[in-house]
Amino acid sequence: MTAIIEKADGAAGRLSEAVEAVESHLHPKPSWDVADHPMPTGREEIWRFTPISRIRPLLEATPSDARLVWEETLPEGVTSRAVTEQEARTISTEAPVDRVSSLAASLSGGARLVDVPAEAELTQPVSIVLRGTGELVWGHTVVRIGHHARATVVLRHEGSARYGTKLDVIVGEGALVNFVTLQDWADDTVHGGQTSVLVGRDAQVRTVTVSLGGSLVRLTETARFAGPGGSLEQFGLYFVDAGQHIEHRLFVDHNAPQTHSQVDYRGALQGKGAHSVWVGDVLIRKVAEQISTYEANKNLVLTDGCRADSVPNLEIQTGQIEGAGHSSTTGRFDDEQLFYLQSRGIAPDEARRLVVRGFFAAIIAKIGVPELEEHLMTAIEAELAKSVAA
Repeated sequence: MTAIIEKADGAAGRLSEAVEAVESHLHPKPSWDVADHPMPTGREEIWRFTPISRIRPLLEATPSDARLVWEETLPEGVTSRAVTEQEARTISTEAPVDRVSSLAASLSGGARLVDVPAEAELTQPVSIVLRGTGELVWGHTVVRIGHHARATVVLRHEGSARYGTKLDVIVGEGALVNFVTLQDWADDTVHGGQTSVLVGRDAQVRTVTVSLGGSLVRLTETARFAGPGGSLEQFGLYFVDAGQHIEHRLFVDHNAPQTHSQVDYRGALQGKGAHSVWVGDVLIRKVAEQISTYEANKNLVLTDGCRADSVPNLEIQTGQIEGAGHSSTTGRFDDEQLFYLQSRGIAPDEARRLVVRGFFAAIIAKIGVPELEEHLMTAIEAELAKSVAA
């Protein structure tokens, strides 16, 4: 089954051509209609790793007037305003791809639009902090970057909530964007939703997704291209504690020629019942000639009782490509690395810390915001202290 999605141009405001949406067990048909996303049973491919009973509050159509506390720091020229549900649908990257994001779009009562003007060169990041107060919340946020702009956007989630969300990131032609999201929730939070990125013609986009807190975090991340020449780098970091479920599902749609994508997600797990899920899928359409793509997922198991599910996929419809590949690894500490460090007088616990720090350092360095990088390294040190104590 196929459908037609209208594709926005580099300015992310006008419609240019139609793109055929390919529906499969990995990426169902996008739709704004909640009825097109029935209540999952857990047997569906896109839900089979998710504990349905724990995410159920975000699968039921329960209205809520609650909102996350929104705190923003906007550099000069950047604007933020509320838009209606209809306007949000018009400017969004794509329709919802699952029930949680569909409910978020229909029950949020509109969206918050953050606009970075065309040709802006921001020297300070756009900073948005969303803080929960323990309630059920539906939200829709759209971040729009004008053509040839240079910007870093940081979106942080804190506090406690049951939060269903839809997030759209629209990047204009020739823009250079670093987009960082941090899930630093309290331990009882349930967070599910969809992040959709549209990469403009000749734009360079880097996303960094960090998930540390929460009882359950399930994020679907999709990306496609508005024209040739776009480049997308997607980096991720997650640290899963006992009883936590953290799930990242990625779909990169190479729907234009001469585009590039790279995915590198890394996770560490510790404690009984810690469960991570990473599902990556790259679709290379027939029109997408001379593209290159590679996706990788690495998991480091620190203690017994953990489970890491990692499923990379490639769907290739043309042979006229520069390269495509994927890899997935899950394992314990590298004994050779630990032996090397201990042979130089480093204590075993400190050697373990150094190995994990090195494992995550390459991802954290991609953020480009020193104070946030320092915060994450401190958070990782605190997590490591738990495994050492165990």
